[in-house]
Amino acid sequence: MTSRRGFLAGLMASGLAPAVTWAEVGAPDYLSAAQAPDGSYCLLGVGADGSIRFRQPIPGRGHAAAAHPHRAEAVGFARRPGTFAFVIDCAAGTTRAELEAPEGRHFYGHGAFSREGELLFTVENDYDAARGVIGVWDVASNYTRVGEFDSNGVGPHELRLMPDGKTLVVANGGIETHPDSGRTKLNIPFMKPNLTYLRLDGSLLEAVELEPALHKNSIRHIDVRADGLVGFAMQWQGGKGDQPAILGVHRRGEAPRLQLFGTDPEVAAQMDGYGGSVAFSGDGRYLAVSSPRGARVQVFDAETGALAQILPMEDVCGLGARPDGFLASSGTGRMIMFEADGPHDLGRSDVRWDNHLVPLARV
Repeated sequence: MTSRRGFLAGLMASGLAPAVTWAEVGAPDYLSAAQAPDGSYCLLGVGADGSIRFRQPIPGRGHAAAAHPHRAEAVGFARRPGTFAFVIDCAAGTTRAELEAPEGRHFYGHGAFSREGELLFTVENDYDAARGVIGVWDVASNYTRVGEFDSNGVGPHELRLMPDGKTLVVANGGIETHPDSGRTKLNIPFMKPNLTYLRLDGSLLEAVELEPALHKNSIRHIDVRADGLVGFAMQWQGGKGDQPAILGVHRRGEAPRLQLFGTDPEVAAQMDGYGGSVAFSGDGRYLAVSSPRGARVQVFDAETGALAQILPMEDVCGLGARPDGFLASSGTGRMIMFEADGPHDLGRSDVRWDNHLVPLARV
């Protein structure tokens, strides 16, 4: 494995922002990090049929990426608690910029662009103060950091831009960590996850929580339907004998509490308390959650919460929308497409897919 300094020296971008669009690199529907057979890491563009549209090297294991809404450019984030991220020109395979978390911070592996792509928002841990932060980066000035604001919680893991283009929704997982303690969770008895809606200037619009008995259910990943319905996946931090639901929905301004799907104990037990990724189907009818621990995907009716389908799949985590179904990726290299007529195995690639299939913005 080359050093980060050597990697940057070999892949340094030449200057101005590229004009190349996503259409010109194969019109991928998702981005995903992966590990190649030789142990190196890469960022791949993936089509809705599971095809690989491009493959570019990255200097270490990635967790997720943020895709620029117009040009073929992505920010790949290191796995938590990484302190750096790389801006990759997905056409040329060059690194345009490196983002360094400010002193006393680390990234959580996710980020999101503003609607026109002029700003990047990153979820961060201000670990000495035990508070979540949203960093703001100016894209035109080579990703210069221009501001930050409070995430309104602890452990913000993922954020998404809402359909109005003016609001961010943040999954504050509620878990306190500190680099001095590695990935140890420091506040489980007192954790308090929430789903928070913020204006792009950081002002608070709304924050909603689970009922107190479920305060150990860390809200981790989110997806947003075209009409603003938010789906969220959780990871249970309580006792192994408990089997809470790990999937829910919320609509801003309409409900003081979060609505949970899969509350039947037998249905919940299948997922082993762990939601890996969450996605709405392209038509918005269904909401799916994956579990690498439970080795399956559960699909629910997004309106009624009724369980519609179960897909067994070893080490499954990544989920992406298809027109009326989903694409799922696995750490074994396998891809499966599943819709109303059932699953279609797309075979195994030569890579080990990492946690997420990140959708490209529809603009």
